[in-house]
Amino acid sequence: MTGTPATIQLPLLPLKNVVLFPHMIVPLYVGRERSIHALEAAMTQGKQVFLCTQRQADCEDPTEEDLYRVGVIGEIVQMLKLPDSTIKVLIEGSSRAVIERFVEGDPHLRVEVALLEEDFLPSPELEGLMRGVVDLFDRYVELDKKVPPEVNLTVRGAEDAGRMADIVASNLGIGVTDKQDVLETFQMNARLEKLSAMLQREIEILDMDRSIRQRVRQQIDRRQKEFYLKEQMRVIQEELGGEEPHLSELDEMRERVKALELAEAIEDRLLKDVDRLERMPPGSPEISVLHAYLDLVVSLPWHASSEDVTDLRAAEKVLDEDHHGLRKIKERILEFLAVRQLTKSPKGPILCFIGPPGVGKTSLGRSIARALGRKFVRVSLGGVSDEAEVRGHRRTYVGSMPGRIIKGLREAGTRNPVFLLDEIDKMSSDFRGDPASAMLEVLDPEQNKHFSDHYLEIPFDLSEVLFITTANVYYSIPRALLDRMEVINLPGYTAEEKMVIAREFLIPKQLLDHGLTEKHIEITRPAVSTIISRYTSEAGVRNLERSIAGVCRKVAREVVKGKTRRMTIAPSRLDDLLGPPRYKPDEGHKEPLVGVANGLAWTEVGGVLLTIEVITMPGKGNLNLTGQMGDVMQESARAALSYARSNAEALAIPVDFRDKLDLHIHIPKGAIPKDGPSAGISMALAIISALSQRPIRSDVALTGEITLRGRVLPIGGLKEKVLAAHRIGIRTILLPADNEADLADIPADIRKRLTFKLVQTMDEVIAEALLPRTGTILLPELSEPAGVEEAAVANGDERPRPDTPRQPSL
Repeated sequence: MTGTPATIQLPLLPLKNVVLFPHMIVPLYVGRERSIHALEAAMTQGKQVFLCTQRQADCEDPTEEDLYRVGVIGEIVQMLKLPDSTIKVLIEGSSRAVIERFVEGDPHLRVEVALLEEDFLPSPELEGLMRGVVDLFDRYVELDKKVPPEVNLTVRGAEDAGRMADIVASNLGIGVTDKQDVLETFQMNARLEKLSAMLQREIEILDMDRSIRQRVRQQIDRRQKEFYLKEQMRVIQEELGGEEPHLSELDEMRERVKALELAEAIEDRLLKDVDRLERMPPGSPEISVLHAYLDLVVSLPWHASSEDVTDLRAAEKVLDEDHHGLRKIKERILEFLAVRQLTKSPKGPILCFIGPPGVGKTSLGRSIARALGRKFVRVSLGGVSDEAEVRGHRRTYVGSMPGRIIKGLREAGTRNPVFLLDEIDKMSSDFRGDPASAMLEVLDPEQNKHFSDHYLEIPFDLSEVLFITTANVYYSIPRALLDRMEVINLPGYTAEEKMVIAREFLIPKQLLDHGLTEKHIEITRPAVSTIISRYTSEAGVRNLERSIAGVCRKVAREVVKGKTRRMTIAPSRLDDLLGPPRYKPDEGHKEPLVGVANGLAWTEVGGVLLTIEVITMPGKGNLNLTGQMGDVMQESARAALSYARSNAEALAIPVDFRDKLDLHIHIPKGAIPKDGPSAGISMALAIISALSQRPIRSDVALTGEITLRGRVLPIGGLKEKVLAAHRIGIRTILLPADNEADLADIPADIRKRLTFKLVQTMDEVIAEALLPRTGTILLPELSEPAGVEEAAVANGDERPRPDTPRQPSL
């Protein structure tokens, strides 16, 4: 390429989204004011105008920076003014030119351009490039029907390489940037190489587009063919003797949707889903998702329900067969049946069984279902931290599925099963949501009539479901959720109740499971009692059953060896069968001691004796607290000490003891954390005993919270504490007068064997438990802890309330 040194000044006409090549004639519509003035000026000055492309098409008033430098000098062939004030102009490009400088002009831009003439020498390489471009353009025209065939003839007839390259570039469906690149490539061989690469790329794209369209056409043709053949088969079956045509799977799905008798809007939506499923191509990934959803909808028990047992005696018999005791729960189920018969109300109660492990909460739910004649569904919520486990996943997610509630109802096959939500206190929350909040709708009788599962997206009526939840403690259940449930406490079994359960339920069950009969083994009552007291330490009977199973396994082995036909299990043989005893029962102390009080504590495995020791030593009034006391218990100890100091004269305690003595309060078994306020009167009594040197009765146990004025406040867990005192052999128990109503929960036979002293003030406690001072000072014996047991709880409720400390409390 060589350029002539002469330059000319021409009006500038900027182009939008168009690149003009030499020897091309293009029609343009000009509407910008400056462009119209440029055309008018060109018409008066030889009809020549310089055309170059804008870098940005949305620029309405381009400047020097907005325009490419290389363009084409064009001659105006024809110009026509249109009614809308725009101009239609026909321009033919003549030659390439480059802008040398911009000439300031008004009212249009003028530029000084230098003409560029093509100058190249023919060569074999150039001839090869030209032939390659021509062949590729033939293929391009064959694939792209937008290019007229006459253009291909023009290209083949062009002898000039530059003219041929410009014609090919102007007819390619490439972008403005690529066309401008070809226009600015002055070296002929390089221009042809760029054109070859562009043609190759466009041909590959057109080949891919043709292949895609062919595949789509084949799929459409196949579906049309299948539809035509199905219609033919249907008509042929109708003609053959009027036989009922066989329903396809989708037709059967439509019939099942209509049989559900859902709301009209919901039914229409489901039928549209079936139609959409039918229209989907066989390889579509949505087929399995939509089919699974429709299959779930038609398999849910929208109207199917089971009949409840109406015979109260039969229901009571079933409950008694499966569980011993538990009168409150059995009475509540029978009351539900009675109300159901009188009102015919389908609404089911929402019960919450709270108690320690192994007391039969889960098995009780199965027994209730059998007594009512309903299906039973159990869902474990332990460790569930995702809200979608309850409400389901939305169908937009890959691998979505319904929640556990809808899954359970599908398995049950009825809309009124007994639905057990096990371990509801073990749920947790994280970034995926709070499942406890999702349970609010499930367990609210006013809301669950229209329960909405994210996957199902259709309201489902849960009001007929009898929901039963189980938990070990109160405090981990959210208050809003706890408020929606009717709480029934299962405090655990007494030793007498465990004896009955073992002999009537556990032993026969284990004999059956191990293939034994009464001819092979007899477990005596003393042996069962020893297993309960020395080999287990629990509120329930789970470990008791394991111990009985261990005995049965040993006997089964002996029976198989043929060494014995009948084995009587006495306490003396338990060491050989189960090993040495794992628990040593609390025995307390046998004689009155100074500074030693018998407190009572509650644990998750029942009540225990809590020995409180206080000693004095020379010092400066320091108070040492040991035995892993919690914050609340330490405050109780300080309150007891303050009570003793404020009433020193009345209690015959040296008034100045704070200046001369240190106090040390210790609760043995220091590895066990202890907390709670109900050891208050026990610690106060031990402090007063140590300071006054008056011994405390060894046959008295006491529990209660103390105030600074010496009032005794009520506590919880009374039943477990009383049973612990009875087991140890204590016959007199001091307890707050406000707990008198709780004595009704204690079994009558145990209540008759004990003496209860209801106290309101510390004066009454001192009068009942503190002995007169004697000449001999009895100090507590040093003893090692018996071992690590469950954390003791001596405060408040039979189970921790929601507002109690979360650590095991006293």
